Amino acid sequence: MDIRKIDDSISVAPQIAIEDVAEIARLGFRTLVANRPDQEESGQPAMADIEAAAKEQGLDWVYMPVESGNITDQDVERFAPMIRDAEKPVLAFCRSGTRCTVLWALSSARDHQPEEILSRARNAGYDITGLIPRLMQQAGKR
Repeated sequence: MDIRKIDDSISVAPQIAIEDVAEIARLGFRTLVANRPDQEESGQPAMADIEAAAKEQGLDWVYMPVESGNITDQDVERFAPMIRDAEKPVLAFCRSGTRCTVLWALSSARDHQPEEILSRARNAGYDITGLIPRLMQQAGKR
């Protein structure tokens, strides 16, 4: 399992396994968010199985699938309040962690400077400089 901390409220990860959920809870995460569609790739664990494991471990579960490479403004509008209201800390996962990072970045642009967002993403191992125009667009909605 490859957990990458964005800030104190959210970390992201590539696809997790069902057996990872107990460790996620042990590490202190309170909410588990899946941004990967079920059956996106063969061999991927079923989201219902991960959900059951999350609930068994006392984690809040959020299934918010987003199509890879096609994050819409509507996706950002759904993600922002979910993250704001979720019990922290949150661990969000997708295939590589990039989708979760992009959703976090775009939903944070109204409250944080683009340089800070880019830096946090870079420190977590994600280069999202290609998002600068969208970050600026979201910042304009403050």
